[in-house]
Amino acid sequence: MSLTGGPASPSLRTWTERGAWMLPQHRWFWIFILLATAGAGVVYNFVFAAGASPLAGLAYGLCMGGTALAFDRGLILAGLQAHIRRLPAVLFVPAAELAYVAMIVLGNALGGLVVWTFGLTGDPLNEAIRITPRVLTYALAVSALLVFVIRMRDLIGAEVFVNLLVGRYHRPVEEERIFLFLDVVGSTAFAETHGDLRAQEYLSAVFAALAEPVRRNLGSTDDYIGDLAMITWPMSRGLPEARCVACVFDVLDKIEAEADSWIARFGTVPRLRAALHGGSVVTAEVGVDRHKIAYFGDAVNVTSRIEALCRPLGASILISQDLLDRLPDLPPGIQARSLGAHALRGRGQPLSIATLERDVAGTDTVRPLRRPIRAMGRR
Repeated sequence: MSLTGGPASPSLRTWTERGAWMLPQHRWFWIFILLATAGAGVVYNFVFAAGASPLAGLAYGLCMGGTALAFDRGLILAGLQAHIRRLPAVLFVPAAELAYVAMIVLGNALGGLVVWTFGLTGDPLNEAIRITPRVLTYALAVSALLVFVIRMRDLIGAEVFVNLLVGRYHRPVEEERIFLFLDVVGSTAFAETHGDLRAQEYLSAVFAALAEPVRRNLGSTDDYIGDLAMITWPMSRGLPEARCVACVFDVLDKIEAEADSWIARFGTVPRLRAALHGGSVVTAEVGVDRHKIAYFGDAVNVTSRIEALCRPLGASILISQDLLDRLPDLPPGIQARSLGAHALRGRGQPLSIATLERDVAGTDTVRPLRRPIRAMGRR
């Protein structure tokens, strides 16, 4: 079975789309950013426009910040943003700055329309929507600060950023987590054929394709190790609705849906190998000059060993029976097939492994997951 083979069944698409309302992850962070832009608008009116309505400053701040944020997150003009990111470094910075200036001008015009409509200003409409050099400079400064914070969050990961900020793992914490390892098949051969720079561009595109499905299923991409991505969930968040499993197939559906684009850009459609396992780990903040969140425990090593079994077992998606037993059910259209117990390097006891496949009508060897409630408890 090819990991990118075949479109998703309608039932699976419907099942996974139910989680779309949960985006974006960490909503409070984006609410905070929008409130910061609104506050910056109020501060501007207080400092530079004495006597102006604070509500007008709030409206201008929200509209300018919201427009710039929507552009930065790819909610509007996503094609333009993708084109800018592919520009050479000498052109990227001025092009990005011009794009943000355009978004601020647009947001200012929208804010002017709002304050004029609701009678928050005595200026005529053409004055309300006009941006002054001082407003533009102030807005660019505020945007640069907030975009810097967002970039830091993107650089180290949303969940890691929050955990480092609040010091959640300043002292080691024992917790249960689910680990998903996604390995890009054939990346070494691609590099030998196309060169390291082109291979890096290819891997970056593959990893970028993971972002939306991971967010939709409330996961966190915690690390990239060569051509492998490590995605995690707290056990309590990854088990409901089998989100950890749904994430894998959402990634495959996304790649399959964009197959023509992949062939046009890179001459191939990415293939992935996936391994899922969960268990108890110790999570801690490590490092002095550079801090990061690290996981210590058997669960991480076992997930890596399971991923290494994909090739010899001829399977693209493997899951430990331990994790499978804890899932309340599998997504509609997905079946689990046992592959028996296998010895893992560095582990005394063999581990039972199963492969996850799309349901094939009339197949007797593939069975659905229907487990008694007692199997869902903690082990």
